[in-house]
Order: sequence, then structure tokens, then C-alpha cells
Amino acid sequence: MASFAVYIISNIVLSFAPNYAVLLVFRGLQAVGSASTVSIGNGVIQDITPSSERGSFISFYQAIRNFSIAVGPVLGGVLANYLGYHSIFMFLLVLSSLTLASLVVFLPETMRSIAGNGTIRLRGIYRPLIECFGVKSKHYTQDPPARKMSIDMETFTSPLKMLIQKDILTNLLFGGVVYAIWSMVTSSTTGLLKDRFHLDETMIGLAYLPNGIGTIAGSAVVAKLMNRDFRACEEAYRADNGLPSEYTIPTKAIPAGFPIEQARLRNLWWIVVLFIASVTGYGFSLGVPQSVSDRAGYIAVPLALQFLIAATSNAVFASNQTLVSDLCPGKGASATAMNNLVRCGLGAVGVAVIDPMIEKLGPGGEDFQGTKLVRFE
Repeated sequence: MASFAVYIISNIVLSFAPNYAVLLVFRGLQAVGSASTVSIGNGVIQDITPSSERGSFISFYQAIRNFSIAVGPVLGGVLANYLGYHSIFMFLLVLSSLTLASLVVFLPETMRSIAGNGTIRLRGIYRPLIECFGVKSKHYTQDPPARKMSIDMETFTSPLKMLIQKDILTNLLFGGVVYAIWSMVTSSTTGLLKDRFHLDETMIGLAYLPNGIGTIAGSAVVAKLMNRDFRACEEAYRADNGLPSEYTIPTKAIPAGFPIEQARLRNLWWIVVLFIASVTGYGFSLGVPQSVSDRAGYIAVPLALQFLIAATSNAVFASNQTLVSDLCPGKGASATAMNNLVRCGLGAVGVAVIDPMIEKLGPGGEDFQGTKLVRFE
């Protein structure tokens, strides 16, 4: 709620920002308010889902989040073009206020140390507002234990310790490189398509739709695959260890002998191959002679490849995030925070260098360099 409060206050000021200085400062505060919600959302998912279903929940959560990244420029461009840029922040203010109201009314605390498995009776700020109006949960069977929340320096530094664990760091770096390439493709779309195909602002906005649809398609497909693979590995684990058929992998402590990497990454190899092929093909599709790109319907080629890039990259993100969450039981929010730190850091570097790379190497050259990084990882 505190994160949303910062975000909402920033949007109120931005809706009436009188000059660039105010706009710059409160855009920074807006980012501060929104950044933590990604980690909090993933933490909630880890609190409420068993390991066998976590892949589909994280994939869906990520699909909605990345879809908004892909189509946000479209909506923002329409609002700014017809109603002025202040209307963007007014829209975000209304949307975030409705979201916060829904959370306050319906969402209980899910942190296991406070709510347990959902049977501990919640009090104070941990209790959803709807229960104050007589709608009570039938699952409460325990009173909350006496405990005191403490925040110290260890609270802020402990997530950073994940970066010294080789398995987690390897996953974060690989996902970060793929995220950087996807960000480079997305951020360069406007300039490349406008120069190559002479599109107006409206058509450029529509050109982002294949990317947005691809984020949902890729996440949906990989969610099904991860759930299927997890069930197969769980069944094999039961058979190998003589466990009863009703045994399920614990959510909080995955057994050391369970092949969690195989359960999450079994299909990753062909997804990465398709990603590399799509990125390479996309670059060269924009590097053909102008006489070729001027042919009727040719624009469908790079747009189709953008769909594949978005689908495969987001499939990688979902697999990557789910595995990192599995490797950090009970620390879903911290794991997501570190994942975002690495992803956004590499993504920022990629976006910063994409224009100079295109100018020097051409669209085919910069995409080829990006795929070399993926193959190295």
C-alpha cells in the first residue's frame, strides 16, 4: 500500500506538472513507487501457490506486466496526441487508485510468517477491509502469534547475497541478456519502422501489437509446458523414492534430490534456438534493400518476427523467474527484486547503445551482436 501511495501522489503532481523540473523529479518518484510492486506481486504468488502450479501463475503475472510494457507506448501516444501529455498521468492516477482500492478491500496479508497457510486470523492492517463489513473467511482457525516486525540493515542487504550464489547468478545473467535484447528490439521499433516503411504515428503504434500479443502467447505456452514438466518430474521422483501417489513436492522446501532445474528448463533449449533465429532474421529483414522493403505486405515479415521475439523472450523470462523463485523458497519478493535489478540494469545498457549500434552496424549487425551474447551465455 505504501508503494501505491507514493505512485498515486506522484501521478497527482504529474497530472498538473507546470514545468520540466517538476516532471523530472516526480517521474523519478513515480518509478520508485511502481518498481517495488513487481517484487511484491511475485512474493504474493509464491506465498499462495504450490510449486506444481507456480509456473502458470508467474507466467500469467509476467504476461500481463510485459504486455503493458509493449502496448503502453501505443496508449500513451494516443492520449498525448489527442488530450496532451498530462492526460497520461491522469489515466494512471485513476487506474492506480482503483487498483489500490481493490487491494485494500479484498486482499489479505499473504506473508507466511504473518498469515501462515491462510488459517491464521488476521488483525489490523493485515486484514482486508471487506471483513469489517461482516464478510469473514471460514479458513481462520488460529489466532496470530505474538511477534514484532523488525527492520535493520540486514533486511536491505540480504537480497544482495543471492548474487554470490552461482546457480542464481547464472540464471539472472542469462535472463538479463535476453531481456536486454528484447528491450533493444522494442525501443528501436519506432525509429526503424518509421524510416524503413514511412509509417505515421498511428500505424507505428499499431506495429507494437504483435510484440504485445507475443508476450501473452509465449508466457501462456511456457506455463502449460512448465506445469506438465513439473508433474512428470514429480511422478518420477515419487517412483524413484517409493513415495505414495498422493505425495506432492513441498512449497517451502523442495527436496535436494528433486530435479527442479529439469522441471523448469526442459524446453528452454528449443525456445532459445527459436529466439536467436528470430532476432537474427528480424535484423536482416530490416537490412534488405529499400526496393525489397517497399513491396506490398513486406512489413508483415519484421512484425511476424517481432511476435516470435516477444513470445520466445517472455517464455525465457517466465522459466527463468520461476526457477529463481524455486531456488529461493520463502524469498519470492527478494528474488524478483534481484532479477529486476539485473534485467533492468542490462536492459538500460542495451537501450543506451542500440542507436549507436544501428548507425554503425545497421539493424542486421546489432541483432547479430545480441545473439552472440545469448549463445555465449
